[in-house]
Amino acid sequence: MSNSIIDKVVNQVLTEKALHDFYCVEDTCKGWERNVVDQPVAVKTIITNGAERISAGKGIGAELKDISLARMIDHTMLKPEATPSEITTLCDEAKTYGFASVCINPSYVPLCSSLLKGSSVKVCTVIGFPLGATTTATKRAEAEEALNNGAEEIDMVIHIGKLKAGDYEYVFNDINQVVLAAKRKNAVTKVIIETALLTDEEKVKACLISKEAKADFVKTSTGFSKGGATAGDIALMRFVVGSALGVKASGGVRTVEDAEEMIKSGASRIGASASVKIVTGNT
Repeated sequence: MSNSIIDKVVNQVLTEKALHDFYCVEDTCKGWERNVVDQPVAVKTIITNGAERISAGKGIGAELKDISLARMIDHTMLKPEATPSEITTLCDEAKTYGFASVCINPSYVPLCSSLLKGSSVKVCTVIGFPLGATTTATKRAEAEEALNNGAEEIDMVIHIGKLKAGDYEYVFNDINQVVLAAKRKNAVTKVIIETALLTDEEKVKACLISKEAKADFVKTSTGFSKGGATAGDIALMRFVVGSALGVKASGGVRTVEDAEEMIKSGASRIGASASVKIVTGNT
């Protein structure tokens, strides 16, 4: 995708966003972030027709309990101090509650693959995490090793500096090399664009490039930067990728209201932790 085409699409998207914000009636639509749905039935329809997973923070559960929440959760532990014992507990919880996956650092992929063998829980890992500044060759090699060790989903971080510099060919290839590695194993690729570090224009460009590179999802954040998901970012990302890609909100989702806001704005997954507390309703 050439820079001129990207710029043309960016201008179109941002113009439509501005028009939407201008004409939105305050009582019925609170800005761009409210552009998708705002009724419980519509939320369920989104989930039924494509929201494969949701993982979210402490306190989420009551209003969303009847939407088979567990099967939409990526049970996550990415903290650097995570021990093998904690990862084992993570896998046990994932099997007990029927979570869709566990999301862990690459060194724990073999352990999780072994512990989850024969279950319906998938193994998800992160690549180029959390900065995205490793080389493309390193990212592909890291992804290939993780896939060979049993990973079924790959969350990779873009090279944020290259995007900001306008080196779209680099960013495309960086994503596409990981996607190609994943597709050889029929694995899912999610592209983390780190929205807290981007302008709206850069967010649009990152989503367009991810779509062109044949990724399966775009994702807001690593959870290790200066901010997480916002409803406005989710709505913008959903608008750009349409129904072709999933959109994952990650970071800062801690309440039922937060989760509902993200889903209403177009998220098909929500990334955080405290999954057991969510499905059990314990605080």
